[in-house]
Amino acid sequence: MPATTADEDDPKAASRTDAQSQADPPRLTARRGRRAKVVRLAATGVILLVAFVAAVFVWDFYVVAPWTRDGRVRVQVANIAPQVSGQIVDLRVQDNQFVHKGDLLYVIDPVDFEVAVTSADAEVKNREADLQVKNAQSARRQALTTVSTSVEEKQQYAGTAKIAEASLESAQAQLRQAKVNLERTQVKSTVNGRVTNLLMRVGDYARTGTSNISVVDTDSFWIDGYFEETKMANVHVGDAADIKLMGYASHLTGTVESITLGISTANAAASTQGLPDVNPVYTWVRLAQRVPVRVRIDHKPDDVPLVAGMTATVVVGTGRAPLPTWFMDLRDRVAGPTARAADGQVEADRR
Repeated sequence: MPATTADEDDPKAASRTDAQSQADPPRLTARRGRRAKVVRLAATGVILLVAFVAAVFVWDFYVVAPWTRDGRVRVQVANIAPQVSGQIVDLRVQDNQFVHKGDLLYVIDPVDFEVAVTSADAEVKNREADLQVKNAQSARRQALTTVSTSVEEKQQYAGTAKIAEASLESAQAQLRQAKVNLERTQVKSTVNGRVTNLLMRVGDYARTGTSNISVVDTDSFWIDGYFEETKMANVHVGDAADIKLMGYASHLTGTVESITLGISTANAAASTQGLPDVNPVYTWVRLAQRVPVRVRIDHKPDDVPLVAGMTATVVVGTGRAPLPTWFMDLRDRVAGPTARAADGQVEADRR
């Protein structure tokens, strides 16, 4: 006979086993469902917390913090003009060449000025000889005590000697001027910097007071940040500034040096009667005015070149961390076209 189990012999035990096997899966599924719900709620809470922190961060930097994408690299340019006129006979520099203060840039034909120096020197020698003669004559007349030499004659000879002395001084002054003009035929750089947009060549005629060569003063770079007027309350002279040039990951550091006290406005133009000409505005959006803030550059990484006109993002605030690169890149990707269009309109209005 085949063997049988206890469950098979006991129908009640078999029914209990079947009931337990049917009840366990629903309870296990319920527990798993509750755990999954808790995990989902926790994940939702974490996401909401991260979103809140991110919103606070974005609000602080994008709305409250004084920062602007509308910054420009600025520089002084030395427009060098000759102090004498003449033909250029020697050009010592090339376009974009770096020069030091006092370096020779070009030479004006010195022949006429050398002749002037020689002529002035000869005139000085002539006046010196004439003065010696006049002084000797005056001395002899002053020594005579005879009645034939009157007081009037003595005064006349003394006056002649003084005239000769004055003529000598005039000749010496002309000689000094001639030598100075000869030195000025060598036109030198007045700053440390880089020659830019060089268009002259040997044979050109240089005219007194007319600029013909420009040197970018590399010691004078600064940043102009154009901040919205709504953020100017948080900008102060002496505040630290973080600067990022477009296209470069490294940051520059600087200090707010000064704040412009006036900007032009189209509505300030006077009418024919001298009254302000205020044009009606029909736009629904009012753009905040941009106020220029001058920032001194304190530190520049070696891998970041400075070129006048480059675009910069400027963040101002002592103790405030700079805007992260990822945030700026994300902002440019999301709102870049609109922001660039707005900045372009502001730049056009400012011009």
